[in-house]
Amino acid sequence: MNAMRSRIQVGADRRISGTTPAEVSPGEYEATITVAVPPIAKRFRLADLPIHDTPWDGSVSLRREDMYGDDGR
Repeated sequence: MNAMRSRIQVGADRRISGTTPAEVSPGEYEATITVAVPPIAKRFRLADLPIHDTPWDGSVSLRREDMYGDDGR
């Protein structure tokens, strides 16, 4: 018994169609189909992201020289 993966389409009439890899020769086969429900992409709105309303007061410097010292590391 060999395992293979292939994508299939199930039509409204419940008929299955698809394409097998080239190494599968034509003929009749017995196959086991495992139906895995594709994950639903979770959509989010930009308005749902957290907001930090703290104003920037300029007391923190993010310059490389100020963060890492004279050697730049």
